[in-house]
Amino acid sequence: MTNPLLDFSGLPRFDAITPEHITPAIDTLLEQARAAVAAARSVEPVTWESFVVPLDDATERLYRAWGQVSHLESVVNTPALREVYNANLAKITRFGSEVSQDLGLYAQYRKLADSPQAAGFDAARKQVLEHSLRGFRLGGAELDEAGKARFAAISEELSALNAKFSQNVLDATDAYALYVLDEAELAGLPAEVKAACRTAAQSEGKDGYKLTLQMPCYLPVQTYADNRGLREQLYRASVTRASEFGPDERDNSPLIAQILALRAEKAALLGMESYAEYSLATKMADSPAQVMDFLSDLAARAKPFAQTDRAELEAFARDELGLDTLQAWDLSWVSEKLKQARYSYSALEVKQYFTEDRVLAGLFAVIKDLYGLTVERDSAPTWHADVRFYRVTTAHGDLVGQFYLDPYAREGKRGGAWMDDCRNRRVRADGSVQTPLVYLVCNFGRGVDGKPATLTHDDVVTLFHEMGHGLHQLLTRIGELGVAGINGVEWDAVELPSQFMENFCWEWPRVQAMTAHVDTGASLPRTLFDKMLAAKNFQSGMFTVRQLEFALFDMRIHHGFDPAGDVQAVLDAVRAEVAVNIPPAFNRFANQFSHIFAGGYAAGYYSYKWAEVLSADAYAAFEEAGEEQLAATGQRFLAEIISRGGSRPAAENFRAFRGREPNIDALLRHNGMAA
Repeated sequence: MTNPLLDFSGLPRFDAITPEHITPAIDTLLEQARAAVAAARSVEPVTWESFVVPLDDATERLYRAWGQVSHLESVVNTPALREVYNANLAKITRFGSEVSQDLGLYAQYRKLADSPQAAGFDAARKQVLEHSLRGFRLGGAELDEAGKARFAAISEELSALNAKFSQNVLDATDAYALYVLDEAELAGLPAEVKAACRTAAQSEGKDGYKLTLQMPCYLPVQTYADNRGLREQLYRASVTRASEFGPDERDNSPLIAQILALRAEKAALLGMESYAEYSLATKMADSPAQVMDFLSDLAARAKPFAQTDRAELEAFARDELGLDTLQAWDLSWVSEKLKQARYSYSALEVKQYFTEDRVLAGLFAVIKDLYGLTVERDSAPTWHADVRFYRVTTAHGDLVGQFYLDPYAREGKRGGAWMDDCRNRRVRADGSVQTPLVYLVCNFGRGVDGKPATLTHDDVVTLFHEMGHGLHQLLTRIGELGVAGINGVEWDAVELPSQFMENFCWEWPRVQAMTAHVDTGASLPRTLFDKMLAAKNFQSGMFTVRQLEFALFDMRIHHGFDPAGDVQAVLDAVRAEVAVNIPPAFNRFANQFSHIFAGGYAAGYYSYKWAEVLSADAYAAFEEAGEEQLAATGQRFLAEIISRGGSRPAAENFRAFRGREPNIDALLRHNGMAA
């Protein structure tokens, strides 16, 4: 047990894991998993206890260890770690293909599904069987031997390409730095951002200020820097990352073509028309046509609002700021100026009130009020000094689950924000419960000059969003690994709990309780909140069509598109159809679109809008019930949606909670686009 990746006795030993541990651990666990698979092929009689449980035991240990490795590769990336991660990724992918194509296992699952025992299974076990059989079909189990070999090779190659895509974006982000000596060039930037840039330069023994493409630096430059040339310089550097404008070894252009071609071939091997059809086989949506109709309908509703937003921005830029042309690097800066002029407040002013600890306390209070659960600090080995650890308990003190929070941006850490599971809930054979354990990762700015970190309101929304994902994983009451937490949940429904949580960032009592000015400790004034509320749907039309642009692009390159074709031309055509802000020709957004080329959202980015319909309608139930029924409505939401995991189709979950099919009206109303 000297190898920490082989120790499953408690919490992961992140402080002890080194790259040298990875290959021996993965090889050992793969050997054990393959032995379990071999035994499962011939077990007789086939029962849940004799067949599924031993398989779950072996594969869970493998994927738990690999999950720790994958997590470290995302948050503390080093050359040594990356090298060993890439080497073992192929082994893991190969094993997954072997299992999904194993006819012996497939036959055993079918035998179990047809057995008298299965007739008495609860909903969770029935769903596990259904998903498992579907997984074999989608994994190529019914192909001939040549087809299986090709399918497995494609899967392995895609895993490597996805990883390389993500690593190229990370490297391109970390490689850029702009050193500014004259503080006057940074006019308009918030003091704490300048202080952080100064500290970054000093840590390298340099004078002046170090500007990077990390979001805590990049976004303030785009939003507040009065120096138009500076905004343009960073914008150009950001939107050309991992493209032909940089080093060849970091150019994602050829990877995109390879990924799309391999995905199309994978779908064709299964007799499917496109990769989008393959992707939707595990989602709520029935067909690519249904998704594109949904997106086009929403675009038609939203574009007139977006055009109004754009016209107002152009007029303000021309009449008040002297800008005859509105460039891409002007949008955030002019938008912030317009917001200040129209609503008499700035996002920077608001940011001073959202101190990190107070925001977390407010978040945990929402969880307590909704679900009767307490979140408290806990202790665990971590991968970085920034990381905090928490436990979630019932009113009786029973442990529900635990989570890590890694809040700040840094080099070697992938950008964005996400939740991932470290250990899923499971009821063991002896009746004991394995509690869930999750990661919450964000990329906020740190506190400077001894002050606590402050969050923009957008940061607060992001935190609540990721906590929503975390709660979906932590609060599951399902005991079967395959459908506990987010496992087995249709991908276009996984954003429902996360987007639902965002709504509480707009309730005055919540906001008041989670604010304390970084200098004075005062709560956010109601007058300032009212201005925020008035501005809530500021440019919501532009934001909506931007998301629809990404979603339509994703669907169109995965359905009815020749992978040898021009991806940029597809994006340009989508923009001509739905966008109101057309980026410059050098913009290479696709080269950084990790959601679909390195994450789980391929032919699935529409999920954000699809699930937003569900989440807005679900939150409307809380609005209708009122504050006095908050706890009761929260318990019903927990019982019918959050705790169910993938044990029941998401559409049934929603109907059980809402008593009807979802309605788009709440989404349009929440976004200020109701008729």
